[in-house]
Amino acid sequence: MTNSYDAVLFDFSGTLFRLEEDDSWMEQITDSAGASFDVHQQAELMRRLTAPTGQPVEMDAEEHHAWTNRDRDPKWHREAYLTVLRKSGVADPRQAQNLYAKVTDPDCWTVYPDTVPVIEALSGDGYRVGVLSNIAFDIRPAFAALGIDDLVSAFTLSFEVGAVKPEAEIFRHAVDTLGVAPERTLMIGDSEKADGAAREIGCSFQLVEPRPTAERPDALWRALSAAGINPSEPGAGRSS
Repeated sequence: MTNSYDAVLFDFSGTLFRLEEDDSWMEQITDSAGASFDVHQQAELMRRLTAPTGQPVEMDAEEHHAWTNRDRDPKWHREAYLTVLRKSGVADPRQAQNLYAKVTDPDCWTVYPDTVPVIEALSGDGYRVGVLSNIAFDIRPAFAALGIDDLVSAFTLSFEVGAVKPEAEIFRHAVDTLGVAPERTLMIGDSEKADGAAREIGCSFQLVEPRPTAERPDALWRALSAAGINPSEPGAGRSS
C-alpha cells in the first residue's frame, strides 16, 4: 500500500454513476404545443439536469434561492428541478414530476464500468473509501444494489450534512468521518470548481470527465494511477 494516502473520496454524479436516460423516459415529454422533444432537446434537457455547477435557466429571486440551495434540502431540490424542467419546455406538470422522479431514483442511475472493481480493490488493499456528494436524496441504495455499500466507509451527502461543495465544511466532515487526515486523502470528481475545492483543506485532487458510461471504461483507474495509487487489479476480489 502506498505511503501517500489512507483514503479516497469519490464524487457520485459524473464520477461513480451517471444519469443516463432510458429511451422511454422521453417518449411522453412534450412542449406546450404537444410536440415531442427531438434528440437535441432531450440531450440539452439531460445536461441541464446533471450539470454540477452553473444556473441552467433564467430564474427569479425565489427560484434562484431554491436552485442555489437545492442540495441542502429535498424540498428546494424538487422546486428547483421542476422549475428547470418547466423553463426548458416541459409544459405538462405531470410529465415534469414523472421525469423528476427518475432523476431522484438511485435505481435509475447507471454505474461506470470501473466503479465496482475500483472500490473493491481500494477496500481490499486497506484504503478507507468515502462518497461525497452534493445531492438531495439517499444514494446508498445504488451501492447496496451492487453489493458494495459495505465497502464504503462513509457517505457524506450534502442534504444530511447541511453543507455543499465547494464549502470547506463538507470536506472536513468527510475526512473526519473517515478518521483520516486531509493530507492523506485523495478526492476524485468531475468538477474542478466543486470537487477540486477539497484542496483547500489539504486533500489532493484528480479530475475525471463526466462522459457517457460506455465511453469511459477506466477513468477511475487512471485517476488513481496519476495520484500514485495502484491497488489490486480488477477481479482480485475483497480482502478476507
